[in-house]
Formats: sequence, C-alpha cells, structure tokens
Amino acid sequence: MTAAGHRLDLRCPDDRELATTIERLVDDKVASRVQARDASLWGPDAESEAAKRLAWVSLHEESRPLVDEIETLRQEKASRGLDHVVLCGMGGSSLAPEVICATAGVELTVLDSSDPDYVRAAIADRLERSIVVVSSKSGGTVETDSQRRAYEQAFRDAGLDPADHLVVVTDPGSPLHEQSRESGYRVFAADPEVGGRYSALTAFGLVPSGLAGADIGRLLDEAAALAPALADDSTDNPGLQLGALVGVANRAGADKMVLVDADTPIVGFGDWAEQLIAESTGKLGKGVLPVVVDSTAATNFDPNTPDEVLVSIGSGSPLDTVTPSSGFGASVDAPLGGQMLLWEYAVVVAGRLLGINPFDQPDVESAKEAARGQLGGGGDSPDPVFTDGSIAVYATEGLLDGGARTVDAAVESLLGRLDGERGYLAVMAYLDRAADASLSEVREPLAARTGRPTTFGWGPRFLHSTGQYHKGGPSTGVYLQITGDPIEDLAVPGREFTFGEFIAAQAVGDGQVLADAGRPVLRLHLTERGAGLEQVQRALR
Repeated sequence: MTAAGHRLDLRCPDDRELATTIERLVDDKVASRVQARDASLWGPDAESEAAKRLAWVSLHEESRPLVDEIETLRQEKASRGLDHVVLCGMGGSSLAPEVICATAGVELTVLDSSDPDYVRAAIADRLERSIVVVSSKSGGTVETDSQRRAYEQAFRDAGLDPADHLVVVTDPGSPLHEQSRESGYRVFAADPEVGGRYSALTAFGLVPSGLAGADIGRLLDEAAALAPALADDSTDNPGLQLGALVGVANRAGADKMVLVDADTPIVGFGDWAEQLIAESTGKLGKGVLPVVVDSTAATNFDPNTPDEVLVSIGSGSPLDTVTPSSGFGASVDAPLGGQMLLWEYAVVVAGRLLGINPFDQPDVESAKEAARGQLGGGGDSPDPVFTDGSIAVYATEGLLDGGARTVDAAVESLLGRLDGERGYLAVMAYLDRAADASLSEVREPLAARTGRPTTFGWGPRFLHSTGQYHKGGPSTGVYLQITGDPIEDLAVPGREFTFGEFIAAQAVGDGQVLADAGRPVLRLHLTERGAGLEQVQRALR
C-alpha cells in the first residue's frame, strides 16, 4: 500500500503507448481540471451536462456534516424500536448503499424491484420496526414512487403513521421533496450537481448506510486519503493510470471489462462499478461492458477472450497466474471509499479518451418511455411464438425463422446470432431476485457454452445500469429476457396499474427498444413460476 492507501498494478501489451497516453493527460492537466470542475474536458456537446455533474470531486469534505446528522437520527429511531432499514431506490440510489452495508457487515434490505412477490416480502418483514428510506434524485422514479405508495398503505393498514417510519432522500425542489415535506417526513436534500451513479458519498449513499449502522465517517476518510493523489497532475496519479488503461484497451478492441473480487474485504464492488462504467461509457456506439464474475476461476476471467480487460479488486494478484488474452489487466487495491473515488476519476478520464460524455444516459429514458406506453395501452401486446411446457416463448422478428418449437431450440437460435469475436450475451431476469436467486447461476454455464462475455442482470435494476450500454453501446449483443407471472400480484395504491403489470411493461418495453435498434431478443416467460424456473434453468445449463 502507498501512503494514500492504494495499490495499482497495470498490464498493457504496449507499455510505451500507455505511458504516452498518461503523459498526455498530465500535460493537459486533466486531473486538476476535473478537481476544478472544468466542464470543457469532454467537448462542447457535453459541456452543459458536465457543468452540473462535477460536485462529486469534493464530497469527502462536503458530506462531513451528514455524519453526525445521520447518527443522531439513527439513535432517535433506535430509541423508538425502529432498527430495520429498508431502502427503496434504483440505480445509483441503491447500488452504493448495498455495497457499503455489505462491506460493513450491517443489514440493509434493498427494494429495487417492481416484482410484486419481492415487494410483498419486503413489506411483510418487520414492518413495525422498519425505517424506510425512499431515495430518488429526480423525485419521479416510477419504481421508487410505487414502492413508497405500497409502504405508506401498509403502515396505515397496520395503524402506524408513515411519518414515523419514512425518510426521504431527493434533490431539492423535486416533486418528492415538496410532497414529503408536506407529509411530515424527514427529508435529506442531496447535492443536485452530482449524478446518480457518482452519488455514493452524497446523502444517497450515506443516509441509508449510516442508518443501518455502517461507519460512514470512515468511508469519507478513506476517500479523503486518496483525493490529493487523484487531483494531482502526475504520471503517478492512479485515476489517470487506470483511466488511460481503459482508453488504450478500448482503442485496441478490448471493450469488455471482467471484474472480480480477489482477497478484499469489500463485498460486491463489481455491482456498483458495473453501473458507473456501463452507464457512463456506453453510448454513441462506443463503451466498456462490465462483466461481473464471482471468482478468478469463472469463465470470462479464466479462460478469457481477446476483447476483455481483466480487473481484480483487492490485494490478491490473479494476473500473476491468469494471463489476459488481450494483454490488458489491472489489480486495484484500496479501501472502499478510496476505491469509489478512484473509479469515478478513472471513468471520467476514460470518457475523455473515448470521446463521450460520461455524465449523461441518453438511452435509459427510451426504455422508460416504452414501459409507459405499454402501461397506457399505447404499445403492442405481443403474442408468444409458441409455448413449451411452462414457458411461453417470444422473439424478435426473424429470430426463430428456422422453425424452433422448443425452449432448447429457441436458445440455440439466439446463441447462433452471437458474434464469435466481438459479441456478448446479456441475460436479463425480471423476477424475484431473492426467491429466484439461483437463476443467476446460469451465467457461468452460458459463458462456458458460448465462449463469449456473458452478463446477468436483475430487472428492472439493470435498466438503470447496463441498460444504457445495451442500447447505446456497440451493436454486438444478443439478449435473453426471463419474465414470469407472479405468484400473487400487488396493487400500486393510487395508480391504475399493479406491480405485476408494471414489471411486465418494463420487460416488454425494453425488449421493444432493443428490437427497434436491431438487437436480437429472446424472451422466456414462465407461465408457472416454480416449474418454469426449473425448466429454464435446465435449458440454459
């Protein structure tokens, strides 16, 4: 470890090109200009957005007053028997608190789903002891609004005052901000000049984590220790080094990044980094696709392909025994707060090298609009191509023209569209990620079967993450959706749709946007959750 508390080991097949790129970044004073919030770094098209998205560089200082404020609230709630923290939020509002709390070993229930069975189970768990943190930057996130409505109704039905239990985090002036103040809820106004995926050290990351018992002061200390090195125009700057590696690798065709934990106390870092990397870079037909794997023995890390950069998080050194086929790799070791700030710098540096705006997400809204169209009756209601057992099969036009009439054959047709040199497979499961957790295990056999980078994401969670890359990144993916009828649907209070209808609309809407962009999509819909899940797992393994 260095004095700043980090270690970075880079692998590049052309050390001179990497060094030259880092030197150019130093000469252009990129690090100090990021620190100074220079919005011109990413070109004129990005300047207006970047001008209001750079406050994250000093959060390790500016978020300090929150530490005592949150601890005081935690003690106040605990004195009244409220000690079970639930977080209703999507994307950047939930991913950072999840890894912060998992790493700290404290319990946090993350409700980032529209699946009615998942929502119902969360509400039924220790309701009378629950502190429900409702987090939405815009104040209008439909998933979070629906979850808030369901909790409010549940509290009232139980004879409890929602104002005693709800805590709100949102941008000042948002619809949620005004409404929550009127309802008597405790409201934390977050910094409006920080984008969602850069918000780990704002109230979005700190409020739920601190209420759950994580040491958020220490998290800020860890970021503060590394901050001077990241703001320094020096070839030793780890943010410049890592960002340069990503940029050089991307130019060489290594546009996927395989992330794995290796001897680190940090839990689940890849799930947080996935959104930061994919949503920041995946646009204009460019980008970096994160592939999160659970061990260094997992397919895509070992063995790996020539279009992958191998990255390990922690003190382990798997690159001493696993050789990246591309020649590109990195081992990054730092405590969690330092890791988060380091990767934020590295991603915006890579964005400059890729020629994209790392602060917008132009293709995320398209899926939201399509889902709204489905709910409003404005979208087509697709018919299955065929039904096999407990699975109804849907596909984009032409995908099953070979006459497939079984799930196995349909999967083969989709995988047959996979480019053997540049392609990737994305598995997207719109199910209950607690009860159906075993489904995530299909990633490994599918990666081994195809020999290609393979990702697994829970919907609608991934729509705020890799969903941007799917639609805005290179057109090299094939997409497998897994949906299902809920065991029991759940009404959204005050809305004309149910949670079941909402998650179905999100899946169909996203599939339609992908299809309109020419991406092949296969959807396997479980008409009977238990039997269908077993059938689809057999087919994919």
